Amino acid sequence: MNPFKVLKRVSFKNILKVTIIGMGHPRFLLPTLRATRECLKISNDLYGRSHFKNGPANAFRHVLWNYLIAKRCFAFKKNEKKVLSWTKKITDWHENAFPNNELARKMDLHNNKVGRLFFMTNFQITEDEAIALFQNMTANSLKIDSSISLDKLDDQLVHITEKS
Repeated sequence: MNPFKVLKRVSFKNILKVTIIGMGHPRFLLPTLRATRECLKISNDLYGRSHFKNGPANAFRHVLWNYLIAKRCFAFKKNEKKVLSWTKKITDWHENAFPNNELARKMDLHNNKVGRLFFMTNFQITEDEAIALFQNMTANSLKIDSSISLDKLDDQLVHITEKS
């Protein structure tokens, strides 16, 4: 992950937004960056580059990303509410800064939420245990289209395209 290539894709307005978000919890910045880097490494190791598409591997990456951010930030601030609020703000910012089509955005936001909900009920398990559980959830990920409501699927990962 080259930070300069990433920044070139982000508008000045979104850089200002993330700066303001980061100023609210500066101690969460480094754990968030480390969680992001680790998430990408694990996703690459397990799924190759397929996690950049809209299939089950992408669902894995999003659930793991939110879980790891929350887990790593919780080590600095033992306040679940603040950690989850931060995790939502920073991952929602990402979805706005790097826009997708409507269904892909809906899928990403849903899988992000699943990761945060998983952290709330499973923050005591190890990261390796979480990864194994997420791999199982990925194998059972639900293929969606625009007609499916995600409101009652809080413990279900979703994807748009099949495995590639």
